[in-house]
Amino acid sequence: MPALTVLIIGATGSIGRPVVDQALCQGHRVRALVRDVDRARRTLPKEVELLAGDLTRPETLTAAVQGVDAVVLTVNADGGGKAASEAIYYTGLRDLLTVIGPRRTRIALMTAIGVTVCETSYQRSSESHDWKRRAERLLRASGQDYTIIRPCWFDYNATEMQKLLLLQGDTRRSGTPSDGAVGRKQIARVLIESLTCPAANRKSFELITERGPEQTDLTPLFAALNPDRPGGLDGVRDIDNQPLAQEPDRVRADLAELRARIAAT
Repeated sequence: MPALTVLIIGATGSIGRPVVDQALCQGHRVRALVRDVDRARRTLPKEVELLAGDLTRPETLTAAVQGVDAVVLTVNADGGGKAASEAIYYTGLRDLLTVIGPRRTRIALMTAIGVTVCETSYQRSSESHDWKRRAERLLRASGQDYTIIRPCWFDYNATEMQKLLLLQGDTRRSGTPSDGAVGRKQIARVLIESLTCPAANRKSFELITERGPEQTDLTPLFAALNPDRPGGLDGVRDIDNQPLAQEPDRVRADLAELRARIAAT
């Protein structure tokens, strides 16, 4: 497995910290973009290169991506309302892709199971899933190599439920733990291993667990998935319930600009 220089955005969060540990365990060089370097130094391993910045401050992203081979995003805007959902899930990724430009950079993006569900009261109030889905669309349109991982409920899985199950189509739609559960460390493992596994490239999937031991090799799981459609904006089996023609003007403009930039390179 090749050693990469990996930028982790969201490194001090409940998923980001296990992602850092997993990346280091697999021999990667880790850089973390953090708001407070002193605070992060107290919680992250000393091997991690810390860089002050924020996904919502585009002027800090240029230095963050210099020399990196891959980026993992595990950001969280919960409780911030519609403005935070747009700024953190969507605009931050848009600005990151702009800064990366044509350089080949592998990206692992964590969104959420049920991302295609938009009719619940929570989604109407926060637009969390809408902006996560728009971020997914930007990444698929970017021309970069990527894996989009939609985990279900964190750490709700029982001791005997450790076998990883990768699904497509976002069909678990109750918005409750009945949709499935997965451990935080397992999410971290899948995110990091996706960066170096060709079989995971350009694939989007939901991540849950079922009864049984965790697999030692994830390649067969990645290989069994269908890739996203070339030129498509949504996951390969996603429901078509967010028409591009009805999206905000700024979103359609971002996609058009991104596609034009790719065509020009």
